[in-house]
Amino acid sequence: MEVAPKRLPVLDQDEWLRESAGEITARYERYRAKLEQIESASGSITDYANGYRWFGFQRDDLLDGWWFREWLPGAREVYLFGDLTDWDRKRIPLDRGEGGVWSAFLPDAVYAKKLVHGSLVKILVYGDNGWHERIPAYIRRAVQDPDTKNFSGQFWNPPKPFDWSGDGFDASQLGNPIIYEAHVGMATEEQRVGTYREFARDILPRIKKQGYNAVQLMAVTEHPYYGSFGYHVSNFFAPSSRFGTPEDLKALIKKAHKMGLAVIMDLVHAHFVKNLNEGLNELDGTDHQYSRPGEEGYQPYWDSKLFDYGKDEVQHFLLSNAKYWLDEFHFDGYRYDGVTSMIYKHHGYTEFDARHKFFDDSVNRDALLYLALSNTLVHEFRPSAITIAEDVSGMPTMCSPVGDGGIGFDYRLGMAVPDFWIKMLKEVPDEKWNIWDIWNIMTDRLPYVKTITYAESHDQAMVGDKTIAFRLMDKEMYTGMDRATRSLVVDRGVALHKMIRLATISMGGQGYLDFMGNEFGHPEWIDFPREGNGWSYQYARRQWSLAANPFLRYAQLGDFDRDMIRMVRKFGILADNYPYNLMMDEGNQTMVYSHGDLVFVLNWSPTRSIPDYAVPVPSPGRYRVLLSSDSPDYGGLDRIVEGVPHFSFPVRQKDGELRHYIYIYNVNRTAVVYKKLGK
Repeated sequence: MEVAPKRLPVLDQDEWLRESAGEITARYERYRAKLEQIESASGSITDYANGYRWFGFQRDDLLDGWWFREWLPGAREVYLFGDLTDWDRKRIPLDRGEGGVWSAFLPDAVYAKKLVHGSLVKILVYGDNGWHERIPAYIRRAVQDPDTKNFSGQFWNPPKPFDWSGDGFDASQLGNPIIYEAHVGMATEEQRVGTYREFARDILPRIKKQGYNAVQLMAVTEHPYYGSFGYHVSNFFAPSSRFGTPEDLKALIKKAHKMGLAVIMDLVHAHFVKNLNEGLNELDGTDHQYSRPGEEGYQPYWDSKLFDYGKDEVQHFLLSNAKYWLDEFHFDGYRYDGVTSMIYKHHGYTEFDARHKFFDDSVNRDALLYLALSNTLVHEFRPSAITIAEDVSGMPTMCSPVGDGGIGFDYRLGMAVPDFWIKMLKEVPDEKWNIWDIWNIMTDRLPYVKTITYAESHDQAMVGDKTIAFRLMDKEMYTGMDRATRSLVVDRGVALHKMIRLATISMGGQGYLDFMGNEFGHPEWIDFPREGNGWSYQYARRQWSLAANPFLRYAQLGDFDRDMIRMVRKFGILADNYPYNLMMDEGNQTMVYSHGDLVFVLNWSPTRSIPDYAVPVPSPGRYRVLLSSDSPDYGGLDRIVEGVPHFSFPVRQKDGELRHYIYIYNVNRTAVVYKKLGK
């Protein structure tokens, strides 16, 4: 147990935090007390978070059989049934033990031929809400009956454990994360649900080739409604059976590691599905087992249930879940979904326009405690793992170490950036784009808060919204993406698509994220099969063939994305943090900034192309084009001669300072990166 510092270091990060020193210190002291309690009882938080090794089905070789355990404090009667009882619902009663833990022992002599790998199981619970057939909370696989559409738990005990030999992957060696956000089910081009095996075979090589060093998997945990995008979770320890078996997922992760790709899981601990047939809601018959009672336990904006983070057993369940996926599946970290909803009682539906809102009674202190404990667990159990907070509020100390008084996340998502791009594209004509607005939104982050930036994610692609490509080109994408066709709309869209991405990755943070397909301008939106669209998969897939077609311009966008990322990785642009502002020419809508010896010139003007344009450079020397969005290889108009060196020349400033410049052809709607060549 670490010793509490006399003064928490986070209080010196921002002067204005000092006025909230009491609240911040109280949060930390509460965390220390809880961690001390855990370590006193279990030795360490990693040993404490072993619920998946105690609950559910657990082998007992000494007694030659299986234990089954379930925490159901409000239940009055509990039975285990399924294939092992020939679906007799009351043949195996469970005994109530300490703390409301119910259990039964299943000796091999009786059940060896009945309780076999793949057997379907359920529990029958009698409580305040009557009799209900339920799925065990710690079940490791749940499957849906194709006829009835009902889910059942499945006893999962393969004859041979998965072979993890040779998987010594260390995500900390990758450097700054460049993340490819993906959904396994919609990663196929066919109008159906894709599989883990197909993703490993077809998509991982694509991600590797594009230069990303991490893949973030959505919708991993079992969810009854496919259209929820995986966010209404029912079975927290079961990988979704829609996509294949747990071993298929493990094979995907092992292959990704072999290819040098980290695998991050979209972890949903912000809420759970309210369904009685599949999930945790009223599992023991009460409305306050995993959630708080009544309206306090309901998320009205998402129509789901909220966890009671202040309850020891719920903390234990969630911490065990966080360790489970790292331990059993070798995930390399988590993107914690819905953090804003977790940490505020209003779930973030307010304006964060006053400092006191981060420290008043609207804050869910139990959730903050859980997140600090969860980050402690993840980093203690897997030091190379990364954690990312999806928090739009800007909660102070979110990305500060727990030992310094923070919550412990490694990164936060820069959610204001994609919102900014959508707002610009929807509301502001090109000729009125303010380059200072672009600069400010990209650099408006605290230096000690590491940020994952992105131009768009799955949120911007959902039905009712549009991808950046579709917002730029709309219906022209159906007729104007042929390379032989000239379209002013498409030319503009292709140009801005590249510029927006380069601006975002080079200015917006220390990490970068892209949703699969968006890198090549995937058209249209995402819409999962539902009653309103005739249960169609047309928009719940990725049309990879568009990017592979040599007659279309999608491949050119994908090639730009690939080369942009290679440049970013080679020259450590994300690790360089903030760009250095060299010049802002508002009249010509041109911004110039640098990372080391790389000079970025972005001309957002729709019309102004200027020859012999003087650009300041960080130091004297020869500069040559390293990357140009106007290259014909990337669907540009080929107005820049790339092989010509640009020699710097000195200019004495009014204040006496000597600055160095190069002359360039400053082309409209073009981003060019120049690299210094020698001294």
